[in-house]
Amino acid sequence: MFRAKLIVSALVTAIATAGIALPSWALPLSPGDRLRINIPADEGLPETDRFSGVYEVNLDGTLQLPFIDPVPVLGLELPQVQQQLTRILINEGFFQPNFLRVSVSIIEWAPVQVTVSGAVFEPGRYLINPRQAGEDDPPIVPLTGNYPPNRYLTVAIQTAGGIRPEADIINVRLIRGGIEQVVDVSGVFTGEPLDDVPLIAGDRIIIPEREIIQSELVRPSQITPQAIPVFLSNLSLPNFGGNVQVQQVAYGSRFSHAVIAGKCVGGTTAINAKRRATLIQTDRTTGQTRVLDRSVEELVRESTDNQDNPFLMPDDGLVCYDSTVTNVTSIFSAIGTILNPISGIELLLRRIFGQ
Repeated sequence: MFRAKLIVSALVTAIATAGIALPSWALPLSPGDRLRINIPADEGLPETDRFSGVYEVNLDGTLQLPFIDPVPVLGLELPQVQQQLTRILINEGFFQPNFLRVSVSIIEWAPVQVTVSGAVFEPGRYLINPRQAGEDDPPIVPLTGNYPPNRYLTVAIQTAGGIRPEADIINVRLIRGGIEQVVDVSGVFTGEPLDDVPLIAGDRIIIPEREIIQSELVRPSQITPQAIPVFLSNLSLPNFGGNVQVQQVAYGSRFSHAVIAGKCVGGTTAINAKRRATLIQTDRTTGQTRVLDRSVEELVRESTDNQDNPFLMPDDGLVCYDSTVTNVTSIFSAIGTILNPISGIELLLRRIFGQ
């Protein structure tokens, strides 16, 4: 047992020394991260000869300290960096082991580039934990412990538009440096504890797909949209002012909710009961368009499942059509306008001048 522990300990030490990063639950370092290194033993040296100071991780993932070769720190955690610097400074003969203490602390976590693909609405490459406007060159202060809430797995998924209803959230794949780790993020929906993995530059996230729509995933959450845009068209009157609009609706809304939001339902039963509504959905991957046409009354009163009353997805379109009674009324109104052009002109002038 002791020998097994010794082998594991040696392996971890070797990995840290070589600068090879395994996926970790703690927050590892990425290019652009700013560190403060403090070595009390060099306080008596001239300022230009000290190792203590503020450093930024280079683009190649190394730290450049004076008098020594670049130190690989990409993907390492702060205690690992501290151990590595201690070993190097002792081996290079700069300090005696009994007199050397090294402290490494974070000043600022940098933005990182990651890629997200699979069952998300907007797959692609994203910059997470971006600096706010005016923070491109923040002042260096002696404070440490900057916490980056936007450099985690769930944030990257949300940034990519959030998961789709067919996402396999139990087997999310995180690939870092050729090493793959499977992460379960179902706790976002169940309320169970969730180990949100911190990310580094170059991480790749893949959301696998299932063959079924999971209704429990279609609601606002940490890894789904809060609201989605839907195109609504309700031309019950001539389109003088434009009755087509893009409206934000809560994620998890259904076809029937869009009909209500578009004012396609309600009013006089004899006139509006026969109105129809059409939902237009386009698959973002294949480009295939699905059209669902239903009676408004049937949609509101008789829907029983996702086929009758599907969930709305981003950029869906809803079109409302008038009932036969309304259409006949519009025809007679148009005929009356033709037979009585004076009244038609008066109506037009009133619309133009608002009188």
